[in-house]
Amino acid sequence: MQLADFFKVVISTIYLWKITHQEFSDALKLGKEKPNNNVVRSLYNRAMGYSHEDVDIRVIDNQIIKTPIIKHYPPDSTSIIFFLKNRLPEEFRQNPNAETGDNDLAEALLLLAKQLPK
Repeated sequence: MQLADFFKVVISTIYLWKITHQEFSDALKLGKEKPNNNVVRSLYNRAMGYSHEDVDIRVIDNQIIKTPIIKHYPPDSTSIIFFLKNRLPEEFRQNPNAETGDNDLAEALLLLAKQLPK
């Protein structure tokens, strides 16, 4: 752990400091807040699609030509799925019947399978 290396202590000391010194624990949480927010924002942008300014650089007739452009990124379905499964797990979990024990569909399919000719 980087903090343990920085303070030249063992990792268990860092955990102890987090428990015994609330200010230390709060400071660590604040340090994580900004990167966490950046990742959430980036995932959201990737899920929704986004645009940003950029510069296209080309060499034409031995001259460097810089052209301002707008790059567009369409929504990404994998990011959408990941975002929804984590933000709205009750509505978008992989197996909606797993936690409720509701096996109506499975039971209906089993009943139909038994009625098929052999």
